[in-house]
Amino acid sequence: MGRSNVVVVGGGAAGLLAAAYAANRNADVLLLEKNNMLACKIRISGKGRCNLTNATDLKDFIDSYYDNGKFLYPALITFSNQDLIRLLFDYGLETKIERGNRVFPVSDNADHVAETLIKFAEEQGVRFRFNTKVTKVCVNNNCVIGVESSTGYYPADKVIITTGGASYPKTGSTGDGYEIAKMAGHTIIEPYPALVGLKTSEDWVKDVSGLTLKNVSVTIYCENEVRTQFGEMEFAHFGVTGPIILTLSHYVSLWLRENKKVTLTIDLKPALSELQLDKRIQRDFQVYQRKQLKNGLNDLLPKSLIPIIIGLSGLKPEKAINQITKQERFQLVHLLKQLTLSIKAPRPISTAIVTAGGVELKEINPKTMESKLISGLYFAGEVLDIDGITGGFNLQAAFSTGVLAGINACKE
Repeated sequence: MGRSNVVVVGGGAAGLLAAAYAANRNADVLLLEKNNMLACKIRISGKGRCNLTNATDLKDFIDSYYDNGKFLYPALITFSNQDLIRLLFDYGLETKIERGNRVFPVSDNADHVAETLIKFAEEQGVRFRFNTKVTKVCVNNNCVIGVESSTGYYPADKVIITTGGASYPKTGSTGDGYEIAKMAGHTIIEPYPALVGLKTSEDWVKDVSGLTLKNVSVTIYCENEVRTQFGEMEFAHFGVTGPIILTLSHYVSLWLRENKKVTLTIDLKPALSELQLDKRIQRDFQVYQRKQLKNGLNDLLPKSLIPIIIGLSGLKPEKAINQITKQERFQLVHLLKQLTLSIKAPRPISTAIVTAGGVELKEINPKTMESKLISGLYFAGEVLDIDGITGGFNLQAAFSTGVLAGINACKE
């Protein structure tokens, strides 16, 4: 049996492992990368620390990809989070588990993850060609025969597309794979930003930009649909961001592109009912009864948020606390439990951590990552219509689908 000639398009998380695992199985593998270096997005992930996977179990993984998690089951079984951790350890990179089961390199250096994966691919015999942008997959009788690129034509028995999405275009993720797939006859679910900050209609967010709120509950409403997340969020000059906002942004982006109205509420004190919160405020007011309202909420709220809350309540900041009525106190309670914002848009897809949408999953075999339309054509990573919540799930999806594609590209 002759060696398979495999061309991998894109040298990110999915591409490096697809190429390495194909080469490991006696394939002659050429990886084409349009940048002059590999793993550009890995190098900036996790704010330069690289949250490379999550230490949770398989069920939680499946549940972390919104509506498309079941598609990933074969890939996650083939190459799990523990398989990734062992691979990195075998090549000298130790990892650690942090809050939320997030897995990082002990060095806190994303470059170390990138270089480890590159070393692994090199040792398997993968060949690299840089500054090469692939423009088309060449097909004959519904079978792959090669690719056309900015540096010429490359024949191939199998082609694996791992070009990423359309977020962080400076890393090379500019949506090239969508056009390549479309030209090959695949359906593309219109890409939209996921894990992205949300712009609000309210201007007061600018006054608390940079303020992080922990242990809050955020709920988004759209017609009859409701989604809630508990955890950490942050105000920004444009609106809101932070882990739980990023997780909810998948739904918000989807609803807004359908021209639906989206409202967001923040429960600043989710551990307390309105009655319990009212009693808490009464205790604080008893302590600060001789002070003005603007000086009586320091034990309850971050300092920068106090004037915002007072302003939204309609109360005067200078009003003496011992003169605040029961009704006015209830206004404060309601506001603290339902601080409401109108969402007008997600931030641009170029600022998103990942891209939702992509190659239609119904046209891909989940057991092999091979196209159901073109024999010998495979897809892996963010180019597919898969996106997950924060916490290392998106990189693991890229790694796992890449491995599955690489293994199956070498089978007859």
